Amino acid sequence: MRHLSVLTGILVLDKDLGMSSMRAVEIARRRAGRAKAGHAGTLDPLATGVLVVAFGRATKAIDRLMATEKGYETDVDLSAFTTTDDREGERREVAVAAPPAREAVERALAGFTGEIMQKPPAFSAIHVGGKRAYALARNDAPPDLPPRKVMVHEIALVKYEWPIATVAIRSGKGFYVRSLARDLGLALGTGGHCASLRRTAVGPFTLKLAKRLEDLPEHIDESCVIPLETALGAMDELTARPQPASPHDAPDGPRGS
Repeated sequence: MRHLSVLTGILVLDKDLGMSSMRAVEIARRRAGRAKAGHAGTLDPLATGVLVVAFGRATKAIDRLMATEKGYETDVDLSAFTTTDDREGERREVAVAAPPAREAVERALAGFTGEIMQKPPAFSAIHVGGKRAYALARNDAPPDLPPRKVMVHEIALVKYEWPIATVAIRSGKGFYVRSLARDLGLALGTGGHCASLRRTAVGPFTLKLAKRLEDLPEHIDESCVIPLETALGAMDELTARPQPASPHDAPDGPRGS
């Protein structure tokens, strides 16, 4: 009988474009001797960046890892909406008399800070009547998902050159970057979809700690992972760190869907 690996710890991957999160975990698990494994938050195939993989006893901390804040950087294309709110869907071009100024984009983004109500994308993994929302949407029956309360700790316009606005975000659990792209367009009277997405952090686990699968050895052992106790300590330290106050933090967010 083949014995499974008892490897325990956290592996921070920099997921490649075009690969599903489950495929990345499958490859890492095979290299880790078929150790028990799971990940702390899905990244779509069109997204890249931090994917936290837990091995062994660390899988018991997955719920806690998923509840931590996340960091993202996205390119929002303001020239069109799409059916999926990213570049995979069918485009619907939006005619704009004059592109919004940088100041207008910054003002619109400021409205999305704090606790807000956000409508998830129709193409999402949310359960609707026992089925995934994306399955219904693929069958030409996209569900009208109700807005949900999410937290945006920080948001900033990194670069703007029409029609692309590059935005950095630090958010809480359940936040959809694709919804932000769509809603930013609605706020500006333009289009809006996510042209690219890179997750820069999951809690204390950042791109600086991340490794690409191609750079990992064929056999993943203790030298490749963060010990569980070290990982939990880093999470505790982040939780205890004072958070900067935002002038837009309010119980009732300024926007819904």
